[in-house]
Amino acid sequence: MSLVRRSNVFDPFSMDLWDPFDNMFRSIVPSSATSDSDTAAFANARIDWKETPEAHVFKADLPGVKKEEVKVEVEDGNVLVISGQRSKEKEDKNDRWHRVERSSGQFMRRFRLPENAKVDQVKAGLENGVLTVTVPKADEKKPEVKSIQIAG
Repeated sequence: MSLVRRSNVFDPFSMDLWDPFDNMFRSIVPSSATSDSDTAAFANARIDWKETPEAHVFKADLPGVKKEEVKVEVEDGNVLVISGQRSKEKEDKNDRWHRVERSSGQFMRRFRLPENAKVDQVKAGLENGVLTVTVPKADEKKPEVKSIQIAG
């Protein structure tokens, strides 16, 4: 799967597009033949985004990633950036690997936040391998309605 960095016309808040044809050749080419096979699987960290009446909540599964290896930032005033790195396990020359399925490498995801996001009050926590980022929402201003008397 490949994510292309540009605005999605169907989702104005997302800056990532899924390319369904990217994996077409990866399944038939051995992973040792691809240059970025170590980072390819982890580069597209899965992140859920839900909106509650009070906040926007992002949850990312980051098993094996330490708090010090994750960065949560707001750039350009309204773009939430979640990035980090999972270190590769140290290899010993005496070890014989039978299967390597866990991925390592860097990841970065960007989300354009809506105007009602309070970017100065973002909170993040990492517990049991799940990163939770909470972006509070500003109170919606209700339109002021003023009655006008009709003369006549």
